[in-house]
This record gives sequence, C-alpha cells and structure tokens, in this order.
Amino acid sequence: MHLPSTGAYLAAFEKDVAPRRIHHRLSSEARARVLIVEDHQVVADGLAALINDQNDMVVIGHAGSVSEAISRAAELSPDVVLMDFRLTDGTGADAGIAIRQVRPDTKLIFLTREDSDAARFAAVEAGASAFIHKSRAAADVVDAIRTVAGGGSLFTPRTISALISKRKEVESQLERLTPREKEVLRLMAEGVASREIAKKLGISYTTVRTHIRSLGSKLGVHSKLEAIVKARELALVE
Repeated sequence: MHLPSTGAYLAAFEKDVAPRRIHHRLSSEARARVLIVEDHQVVADGLAALINDQNDMVVIGHAGSVSEAISRAAELSPDVVLMDFRLTDGTGADAGIAIRQVRPDTKLIFLTREDSDAARFAAVEAGASAFIHKSRAAADVVDAIRTVAGGGSLFTPRTISALISKRKEVESQLERLTPREKEVLRLMAEGVASREIAKKLGISYTTVRTHIRSLGSKLGVHSKLEAIVKARELALVE
C-alpha cells in the first residue's frame, strides 16, 4: 500500500476490492467489529472504506495513538483491532498488551511498514494473530481480518519457533556486550563519527576504536551499514 494521496489510496483499494464485492449485508451483530489504530488519517480512511465494503465486517471506531487505542478498545469492545506498530506515543505492542488485559478475547492484527524480527516477536508477545506489511494487497488485509475474527492465526508454529530462536540469539549477543559497547554501537548506527562518539561519551578516541574492534569481534560489525542492521536486531535503535 505505497499510496501517494487519498484519491490514489482509495482508488487502489477500489480496484482490488471491486471484483469481490457482496452487497448483501449481515446484521450489525453478525459482522466482525473492527477498531482501526492508525496515526495517518489517509491510511485510516482507506482502511475504513475497504472494511466497510465487506458484508461480514464493520469499522466501529478509530484511534491514532497507544493511549487512545486502549481507551477506545475498552469503550467499544472490538472483535479485532487492526493497528500500526509504530505510533506517536509508543508501539502497537504496548497497546496490544494493555488492550488484552482488559479485553482478552479481542484479536490483534498489526498492519505496518515495520519489517524486523524484533517487532514480530513483540507482536507475538502482545498476543497478536497476524503481522502484515503495508505493501500487501488490500484483499490480504481483508482475508487476515476474516481469518483472525474467526479464531484463526497467520502465525504458524514454525514462524513462532523461528522468532523465539532468533530472540534467544539476540539476547545472547546482548549479554556479551558491555554497557559502553552498546552505547558505541547505538551511536555508530545513528551515523555518529568515532571522534564525535568519543566527545559524547567523554572517552578518548582510542577507547572508542577499542570498543569498535571489540564489537567487530563479538558481532561481526565492521561498517556503518552493519552497525545499523545489528543495532536494529538488538533493539538498540528503531
């Protein structure tokens, strides 16, 4: 869903959904009740148009932040919460955990541009049933809502097992790093030069170079790009 404008956004959904439209409506009680949590209004409007065009689901509300999502879910009791992972005041995982504490039967679907194992693992920990990239077709989003509302999940046991294994590997790597090495790696990933890192941390340039060599030995980090990738894997930067 890489869409440049409201018109193009809705047009793309219209094109994708039109062939499968069913105009007969189920009663409001029989349709899956969906709460959209999305801080971009254009995206939220497009999703609402898509969902409300289906005969077996309906949008009952919208929230644009973690705090609003929690309050709206408590107020509206949705069957499914469809939300972005990155929100202005936290993550969808934060919202999901809080929502399921109050409404344990509510199903969670993340629809996001986030594409990291750390985010997927956080989604699983929050009790999500699906994690979908925003580049996926509109029909995939509808199918996911339908599946999850019916009690299914898009996370297979193999996927969950792989995420757990990856998380254990990440935790093991983190345990091998000193607090100072974590700081150096984070700053490297943010594009800060070695001499500037030294100034920020109040240490010598030589000490920074020593930390970088240690990071290279422990994590295989030898360039800015590798530092960015590894720091994201370790959740040291977003």
